Amino acid sequence: MTATHVRDWDPGDGRISTSNPGRVPTRSVGSGGPSTDAGAVPPRTHLAAGVFPPDWSEIVAHFREGLLVCAPDGVVQHVSPGAARLLPTVRPGDALTASAVPELAAMATTGERDGDLTHAGRRLRVRRVPLGDGGSGWYVEDVTEAVERADALLAEQSRSAFLARVGEKLGNPLHPDRAAAAATRLAVPTLADVAVLVLAPRAGRAGWFRAVRDGAGPAVVDRGVLAVGGLPPAIEQALSGAEPHTVDWLVEQAAGAGWLPGPAEPDRIARVVPVPGAAAPVGALLVTRSADRPFDEGEEALLRAFAARAGAALTTAVLYREQTRVADTLQASLVPVEPVATPGLRWGTAYRPAQAGLRIGGDFYGTHVLADGGVLFFLGDVSGKGVEAAVFTGQLRQCLQALRRVEHDPARLLGLLNDALLETTQAHGQGRFATMVVGVARSTPDGGAALTLAGGGHLPPLVLRASGEVETVPLRGMLIGVVPDPRIGRVDLRLAPGETCLLYSDGVTEARGGPLGGEMYGAERLVEALTGCHRMPAAALAERVEQLACDWLTDGDHDDIAALTVRADGGAG
Repeated sequence: MTATHVRDWDPGDGRISTSNPGRVPTRSVGSGGPSTDAGAVPPRTHLAAGVFPPDWSEIVAHFREGLLVCAPDGVVQHVSPGAARLLPTVRPGDALTASAVPELAAMATTGERDGDLTHAGRRLRVRRVPLGDGGSGWYVEDVTEAVERADALLAEQSRSAFLARVGEKLGNPLHPDRAAAAATRLAVPTLADVAVLVLAPRAGRAGWFRAVRDGAGPAVVDRGVLAVGGLPPAIEQALSGAEPHTVDWLVEQAAGAGWLPGPAEPDRIARVVPVPGAAAPVGALLVTRSADRPFDEGEEALLRAFAARAGAALTTAVLYREQTRVADTLQASLVPVEPVATPGLRWGTAYRPAQAGLRIGGDFYGTHVLADGGVLFFLGDVSGKGVEAAVFTGQLRQCLQALRRVEHDPARLLGLLNDALLETTQAHGQGRFATMVVGVARSTPDGGAALTLAGGGHLPPLVLRASGEVETVPLRGMLIGVVPDPRIGRVDLRLAPGETCLLYSDGVTEARGGPLGGEMYGAERLVEALTGCHRMPAAALAERVEQLACDWLTDGDHDDIAALTVRADGGAG
């Protein structure tokens, strides 16, 4: 081997010297390399005084890469110590094309200049460079650790991307069954060929969801139920919060539960992990796959991280289900009750809360049949919107329900309600108030109706007369729940057969919209729109009032809208 065989060496720079300048090193390159006698002195015309040619084998021995030098005929002439450690079967004097390293022999045969190969459990990178004498140099580098680090980084990036996708997909289902089905579907095929999620038992039974890999298509999900006594021991252990340490019989247990699509295969492996919840596991996750995909530490950690995300989704879904159940129960108790059928009277209602997601709000109405055959009816509006306003309306309705048993006169009833409301709001520091119209309706022998109305700060009712005209009832009064002994308005009126009295909330007249987008609907426009509608049934008239307000709105924001109608129907059925 000559100086030209070594990269980046300038033979004339005079910077390289041997440790013993009095000795001329002996140099050998394979079987055909030149040599110098121990006592011979090589020419020094190209070297600085006192500098001798270096021993290249010593320099090459310190290269990060191993080096093979081949003659033009492909015979190995030199093997550096680094190359000898990496390729112990390659020796000087052998043809590289007949090397015991198949990948290296193939590169020498085909003339490839770069390549990667695996030898003796190490990942090697080979680079071939031409030499000045027609031979070739082969640099061999051990890249095992670099490749392992790159593979670990790629694996971690893949796991992070998978968990991010899991978090995104599991953030949507708010029903436990849908969340469980989504979790099992996401586990296949990244984690397993078959995934089974067993939910925590309820009433002695445990529901399970299974996803099975179906070729290249999406996983097929099915479900079932097992009695608590029929759960596999590993699942019971996981549901108690412990991760089973013995995994030898997991495949057999999964097959015994009927979760594997075929018989238990000897080359299949399985794992079971708890699915954590808020206080206790909400389920157990069993995954199985072919034995040629063993679970390493990274994949077991990924399985636990996946189970944690599935547990968070299931916990959220269960909590949402329970909250929804409570909310539905509360809303059912707070939703305005439809009026009961009364001989000679027909009722109509319409209701649209301000918050579309709720069935309740700050407007309320209702009726109660009195012992003398009359009907107590009311419509009101409390301050605020949403759930708090709805709870307040429930309190008012409960007060009316109790007070109407001791007082039937609408004005005195409003006075008692004002006292009760003041006592409640002052005790709790709420500062809430309400506007209301309370009335008593009785059918008359001529087919009409006699109404007594009391008002507490609410909009005056409207009467649709038989002539088609709309009459505004002069009913006034003060807010309920603000001051003791408020002034309460009172009006008596009669409805001829076919005439209707309408009570409505300010959500109708204060609806903003129209051509300019911010104009209130107003009482005058409502009167004009209802003129000539006296023949409409009570229910249709209430719905028309609601529709008029909604059509006027230019956006979704509005106050609670409520309407209550009572029509003298002349005793018709």
